Amino acid sequence: MGDVHPVDPSETAPGAAPRAPGAPVPARVVLYGRAGCHLCDEARELVRRVCAESGDGWREVDVDEPGAPPLANGEAVLDAYGELVPVVEVDGVRQGYWRIDADRVRTALAAGAPTS
Repeated sequence: MGDVHPVDPSETAPGAAPRAPGAPVPARVVLYGRAGCHLCDEARELVRRVCAESGDGWREVDVDEPGAPPLANGEAVLDAYGELVPVVEVDGVRQGYWRIDADRVRTALAAGAPTS
């Protein structure tokens, strides 16, 4: 984990600005999870699919990884999310944990579309 996932241009939503293959996309979505977690595997596929539809970038953070970056409030991710994985945040706001709702993630992405 800890990977940044650029959007594959062949999976970009219709009407979205084209991107060069492999071009980095700012990660608006963060998936917090851990190895060996079947719910994390399901959430990863859901996030991959939703971000491909929207053209938004995403990244993963392994809550068990030493040196994982802390949350914006300074709290360690293991302390905050260790019992809740998988957790999905959009633009720094938690959208769900355990069972992730694709429509909620889509709504958050649409509502907070970046202005850049």
